[in-house]
Amino acid sequence: MFRAASRSLRATKYRPKRLVEPSRMFSVSAIRTEGLQLNSLDTFTEEEDMFRDSVKRFAVDVVGPKVREMDEKESMDPNIIQGLFEQGLMGIETSAEHGGAEASFVSAIIAIEELAKVDPSVSVMCDVHNTLVNTILRKYGTKEQQDKWLPLLSESKLGSFCLSEPVSGSDAFALQTRAKKDGDHWVINGSKMWITNSHEAEIFLIFANVDPSKGYKGITCFIATKDMGVQIAKKEEKLGIRASSTCTLNFDDLRIPAENIIGGEGKGYKLAIEILNEGRIGIAAQMLGLAQGAFDKAVPYTYQRTQFGQPIGTFQGMQFQIAEAAVELETARLLTYNAARRKEEGRSFTKEAAMAKYWASQVAQHVSGSAIEWCGGVGFTRETGIEKFWRDSKIGAIYEGTSNIQLQTIAKFIQQEHSQ
Repeated sequence: MFRAASRSLRATKYRPKRLVEPSRMFSVSAIRTEGLQLNSLDTFTEEEDMFRDSVKRFAVDVVGPKVREMDEKESMDPNIIQGLFEQGLMGIETSAEHGGAEASFVSAIIAIEELAKVDPSVSVMCDVHNTLVNTILRKYGTKEQQDKWLPLLSESKLGSFCLSEPVSGSDAFALQTRAKKDGDHWVINGSKMWITNSHEAEIFLIFANVDPSKGYKGITCFIATKDMGVQIAKKEEKLGIRASSTCTLNFDDLRIPAENIIGGEGKGYKLAIEILNEGRIGIAAQMLGLAQGAFDKAVPYTYQRTQFGQPIGTFQGMQFQIAEAAVELETARLLTYNAARRKEEGRSFTKEAAMAKYWASQVAQHVSGSAIEWCGGVGFTRETGIEKFWRDSKIGAIYEGTSNIQLQTIAKFIQQEHSQ
């Protein structure tokens, strides 16, 4: 459904509505430019709107009924993974030639947001697979690598991005995993930690250092499959996003063909930096969707629950809290889609991505926490699913760059802009 909608519209060019003639009123303004139409950040193409509707239906109808069970079992339902592939949600930007939907980066962000409104665990699975794994192969893979791996990633095989290690979290380039050349193969030894999708994944992008004397310039990215000997070790028991697997991986003399290096020897650090900047927009979208999901579940209850002769949502104190949460949601949405559009336009977006991820993760924690309080005792129970949004929100300030790392990135840009 999702893939078919994309292909039917691929040849259609988006034509924004023409501005109406401005009246002589202060409440109406128009920007006149030569050959340029300026739109609000919530203006989307017809294709993107269709994507949103398709993902929303899938999330509500297919994912929704399984959310609580998957959370309780701390396991992703295989039918959900299969459904993501069938709907074309695992190759959103990938070309039709390679089995993908050939849609925009913004479409990927839309998909991540809509899935997170129902289950952030499913959302992050889709996010990592699309914005990290697929993107590395699309941007840096050779034609032979793309022809071999992208169809699999679009249609049936889940991918995993393997960078973090026990001693290299925020300092990602302190990794200890090593790769040594052995004929026409590389032999990898080491371990990875906190690896998303790893329990269900069949394709792994592994970062290892081929020449420690060069420091981070020895880091190289390899493609591996589970059947090559990737060992799935401890599966973490987590506070939130429980259905999303997070595991430790071990590599004991893992032999990988030399042709499976992506981007060249010693280029892994460059790949990781650039891809994680894009990935942070994905996490911002996940946190945005999570917050909106909690808001949408809790607010209607405040107008149904009556105390002291009136709905609790009509008390001024509650009105102010709900209004403030709505403003926070809108600011997170604007930051997220601004970063996404800048990336799509080929403009710099590193600072904007850091801002979006930082703020969306803050908003997710605040709004989901408030949603529990708005619903009182009911919100504290598992039955409503609202408390799950709060548990899931905590990871937003940690993975793909902690909040402190985002603030450090933003501060560096500010310093550059104001010290020249």
